[in-house]
Amino acid sequence: VVASATDVPGEAARWLRDNNLPATLRMGEDLRLKAMPWRETALDLSTGVSDGRDLNAISHAFSGVAETGTLIMTSGPENPTTLNFLPDNHIVVVSAADLEGDYESVFDRLRATFGKDLMPRTVNMITGPSRSADIGQIMLLGAHGPRKLHVVIIDAG
Repeated sequence: VVASATDVPGEAARWLRDNNLPATLRMGEDLRLKAMPWRETALDLSTGVSDGRDLNAISHAFSGVAETGTLIMTSGPENPTTLNFLPDNHIVVVSAADLEGDYESVFDRLRATFGKDLMPRTVNMITGPSRSADIGQIMLLGAHGPRKLHVVIIDAG
């Protein structure tokens, strides 16, 4: 949890450093992320969709569901779906004001935001790093998505 959006770049840099990960991040065209003071960090930023070679990505969630700890990600140029699945490590930013108690409340917000019959092409629901134990009952991280997920909640009071 960080106090303001200006604290997100420092938190992202800290998490990457503490996990011995390269100081690189790919992000979409999200204006909230772009407005953050990234130049105050040593991170090497790139923008656009991932081609599968990015180790780290950052996205801004549409919402979060407190009941399950799920992040709601809407697709578009601001947050390409490729960032949810291709990089090994994903940092997701969500504003505390965008947290809802249950899925029904999130679906109401989606309809109110996008309008009737104008939902985004994709709505991804992320509840932790990718994992599967389908083969031989052996847990595998990163089966179809990031191996590590770090959630940053902006609590602006």
